Amino acid sequence: MRNLYVVTHTEATHHVDSLVGGWYDAALTPRGVHDAQRVAAALSERIPDEEGALLVCSDLLRTRQTAEPIADRFAVEMLLDPDLREQSYGAAEGTPRGSTPYAPPPADGDRMHHRDGIDDSETRFEWANRTYSALQKILVHGARDAVVVTHGGTATYLIAAWIGLPLEHAGYVKFTVAPGSITYLREDDFFHDRQVVALNQTSHLS
Repeated sequence: MRNLYVVTHTEATHHVDSLVGGWYDAALTPRGVHDAQRVAAALSERIPDEEGALLVCSDLLRTRQTAEPIADRFAVEMLLDPDLREQSYGAAEGTPRGSTPYAPPPADGDRMHHRDGIDDSETRFEWANRTYSALQKILVHGARDAVVVTHGGTATYLIAAWIGLPLEHAGYVKFTVAPGSITYLREDDFFHDRQVVALNQTSHLS
């Protein structure tokens, strides 16, 4: 059995200030700090203490702050991986949402390599490719239980990589997950089937 818990960072300042996130290094709000404790408590109910856990997170501040209570509760080291960052929105990061002209991907055609017109922003292919790579690095550890603290958009490509969706076919995939949510992924020992057991769990935040 292999269990992967994908945690999205809790509420951050760019959420409440309506700023573009991406690689903009926002901190958690007071609510986000409180919810991060709730996430850690919820994970402690799912993962046996004696088993320990692998903890990997994006290197941005809001994800590190979300992961800190998890690291404390499980007494494990937090491993940082910049490949788990949100999509880079380049020059738009940290600016008011909607203030930068943006060209959305086409309904048909090559959505993965589409350029949105913002300087230094990533294509979906670049974003997804590093996320797929991040999952492979996590799996190499061979941990029975792994917690990955990442961003809402990046969670989509972690799930896509988990279920084996080819990168070149990921142009339309989208899983909606809320701040502070837990998505539970599992691989069994016999068939090695990979399941999405629970998507976007948020009951621990109420």
